[in-house]
Amino acid sequence: MRKKTAAIVLAGGKGTRVGRNVPKQYINVGGYPLIYYSLKAINDSFIDEIILVCGEDDREYCSTEIVEKYGFTKVKSIASGGRERYHSVYNGLTSLRCVAEGEGNDPCDIVFIHDGARPFVNDQILERAYEAAEKYRAAVVAVPAKDTVKLADGEGFAVETLDRNRLWLMQTPQVFDFYEIYDAYSRLISEEEEILNKGITVTDDAMVLELFSDLRVKLVNGDVRNFKVTTEEDLELVGHFL
Repeated sequence: MRKKTAAIVLAGGKGTRVGRNVPKQYINVGGYPLIYYSLKAINDSFIDEIILVCGEDDREYCSTEIVEKYGFTKVKSIASGGRERYHSVYNGLTSLRCVAEGEGNDPCDIVFIHDGARPFVNDQILERAYEAAEKYRAAVVAVPAKDTVKLADGEGFAVETLDRNRLWLMQTPQVFDFYEIYDAYSRLISEEEEILNKGITVTDDAMVLELFSDLRVKLVNGDVRNFKVTTEEDLELVGHFL
């Protein structure tokens, strides 16, 4: 039997680099808003429930025009995003816990954290991530680097060539034992000022666990198509793949 699972889907970004007046997650691609594709993949999967995190002003829109319109029955709550991505993840984790406790249940055993702007997540990716997270309690979908990677100095000059055989490009979902990642995020929020004063920039969920836990994060093969939509060219690529 599978452990109880939940997914936090992040859709709170502004998408300024796409160059549209509409946040990228709501841009129509192939007849549906971009966020539709990742929500549908997760809603149709083995994952038990979903917390959708969006901008405060977008909650009603997401409720009526996304969740209800397309029948995403596994969405149990819509949480408000925060100033930074890690604030949004924390809000999603907190919402997941509150919903479960309101029903007299535990939140879940394993939680998936996924960027809603990655429309091509699929069952195979979810299965691989689940299996690794069940075994190691922390797993991240990623792809091995194919190109040579240079480390640059502050003026843009190459100072070191990194061993690409050991380099991976992170994707989502990033999948964890719920209480491990919830505790790590709780510590991040409580110690946020200290972390920022050290010049540390939190860029993904695995990094939060690395800062506040001794758990090692297992890297799991993702898919080159599981990219994050960031630019107008990315939107064109989504249309091509669709």
